[in-house]
Amino acid sequence: MDGPMKRIFLPLTLGVALVAQAGAALADVITLKPGHPDSYVVKKGDTLWDISAHFLHDPWRWPSLWGNNPQIANPHLIYPGDRLSLVFVDGQPRLVRKPVIRKSPEGRIQTKGDAVPAIDLALIQPYLIQNRVVDADWFEEQPLVLGGETQSRHHIVGQTVYVDGVLPVGQKVGFYSEGREFSRHESGEDLGQEVILTSTGQVTASGDVSSVKLMSSFRETKAGDRMLVLDDTSLLPVYFMPKAAEVTEPAYVLASGIDVREMGKLDVVYVDRGQRDGVTPGDVFAIVRDGDEVVLGHNGVPVPSTDRSTYDRLMSNISDSRTYQLPSNYHGNLMVFKVFDNTSLGLIMVNERSVRVNDRLETPQLPLLGE
Repeated sequence: MDGPMKRIFLPLTLGVALVAQAGAALADVITLKPGHPDSYVVKKGDTLWDISAHFLHDPWRWPSLWGNNPQIANPHLIYPGDRLSLVFVDGQPRLVRKPVIRKSPEGRIQTKGDAVPAIDLALIQPYLIQNRVVDADWFEEQPLVLGGETQSRHHIVGQTVYVDGVLPVGQKVGFYSEGREFSRHESGEDLGQEVILTSTGQVTASGDVSSVKLMSSFRETKAGDRMLVLDDTSLLPVYFMPKAAEVTEPAYVLASGIDVREMGKLDVVYVDRGQRDGVTPGDVFAIVRDGDEVVLGHNGVPVPSTDRSTYDRLMSNISDSRTYQLPSNYHGNLMVFKVFDNTSLGLIMVNERSVRVNDRLETPQLPLLGE
């Protein structure tokens, strides 16, 4: 089963200890982009990733750019209106924060709104709250929604639903519907059941059939949904800092967040590795697709796999036809933001080509392929 649901704090709190840890992990030399600016004034709507993209080939390596800088010991304290100037410390590029002060009648630019987050949290907020991957057998044992106070098949905020089980009055609960069942690409190993939060509620009456009033709704709750307990004491802040993922076993894109064939930049995907495999929030993977297998036809012309018929495939296996494996291609990178036991959720941050299910995930090379 996955760990307890985590409370979202906007912006993400990026602690000094994590900065130090990330800085040590990314201590290698970083590469500046040709034509990078000497300074940058932070704008409303910027993210740390966006800002770093002005300076670095690999924006996910922003902890190396300012993580060891005492003037930016806590990057989460960067605000719109701050001027970030590029300097060199011991030969390494660093960003120094300087407030913008104008002598014109406009006066000083005041920082307003929230501090700059690592990424656009609106992109991942629904998945942080709603998506879980759990053991399917365990999920089937959880209390069942039997129906509601109205004859409607679906139930919304303010209505009461009835649950099979004796529940403590006042307990906060969540209702989940079944999603997809996941298995590992190569081995077929069961990775768990996707479940989607439909609503939250609070127990108002206890008995063999308990009553729960719906307090918030993400989609309609219906008979057959399962109930899971929400424990306030375990709702912890979400912490993550980008770092290169350590891939010891083959890893793949497992599924898209919304079940589409192809994904691109800022789309959410499932990864077929999780906490048990050492994956943590902030891990960055390079997305790679294996090259095609090309066979020389009977006339000596190379034939890609997409152009070969069933007969041609059979003949290529039994004949002396020469086969070539083309090199793999870099398609982008993704950053993990939520981890379950056997799977993870990641956001595609760089996309040079479309991403598909079963694309391979590797430790990002420095510089990344294609950049």
